[in-house]
Amino acid sequence: MEHWDEVRTAYQVARQGTVSGAADVLGVHHATVIRHIDALEQRLGVKLFQRHARGYTPTESGEDLARVAQTTEDQLQQLVGRIRGRGSDVSGELMVTSIVELSDFLVPVLTSFKEEYPDVVVRYLTDARVFRLEYGEAHVAVRAGTAPEEPDNVVQPLMKLDIGLYASKRYAKKHGLPETEDALAGHTFVGSDNPDGRAPFQKWLRSKVPYDRVVFRTTDTASMMRAVRGGAGIGFMTRDQGEADPDLIEVLPAKDDWSPQLWLVTHVDLHRTAKVQALVSHLKAAAKAKSGAAPQP
Repeated sequence: MEHWDEVRTAYQVARQGTVSGAADVLGVHHATVIRHIDALEQRLGVKLFQRHARGYTPTESGEDLARVAQTTEDQLQQLVGRIRGRGSDVSGELMVTSIVELSDFLVPVLTSFKEEYPDVVVRYLTDARVFRLEYGEAHVAVRAGTAPEEPDNVVQPLMKLDIGLYASKRYAKKHGLPETEDALAGHTFVGSDNPDGRAPFQKWLRSKVPYDRVVFRTTDTASMMRAVRGGAGIGFMTRDQGEADPDLIEVLPAKDDWSPQLWLVTHVDLHRTAKVQALVSHLKAAAKAKSGAAPQP
């Protein structure tokens, strides 16, 4: 990229606020920083910084340039991560992402993977946002719901997340439990604060009871589980979580309609690398052991 060194210097000056701070970050002499800034301002025909005794403050043009430079710098760093991920050995950083609701399943699987491949540094990233594999934000994503459709991604079915409907013993003692689906409307529920949530179990519940029966609403699953355990209402959670808690009662037999499909997603550029293939195989084996069935192709 032509004149990238000068742009990168300007970005660091805007970020650090001083010539000396930028010079330290870049590992160059402060005179080099000044020369780059002067040359870039002359080339662009605008002032990028206001000089004062305390340092350099970016002008509006300087702020515009810094924003573009930061985006470019981030993308270059992500590219480096992708390139480094193409090695032939199972080592180095391995970034895996999912929604936090899958951590009960994934953390033990990633722990056993780490034991098998001690040279790997596992980074497990959970967030509501979708990490962009094409920018190197993750090597492997495990996603729930409909099949992801981003271009250049390899998408494979993994397993279905087993979901159950639970109430606490405290709730059951106070309100009783519904014995049929028709009796659900006489009870209160813990659920998503989004009345249009796309999770299969949320859609099913909307078809059975009015939304005003969801009397405890929140945006995260951990809070939903705590509310169910506290007796605020009946709610959904994974059956692993429900069965592990002796204070919870399964309200109705689990339905396949409640369970979202899980997908393994990798970027086509990294799909065939040794560590990605090793993890994909490990995840499929774990899914097979959990379901007691053959892994999905």
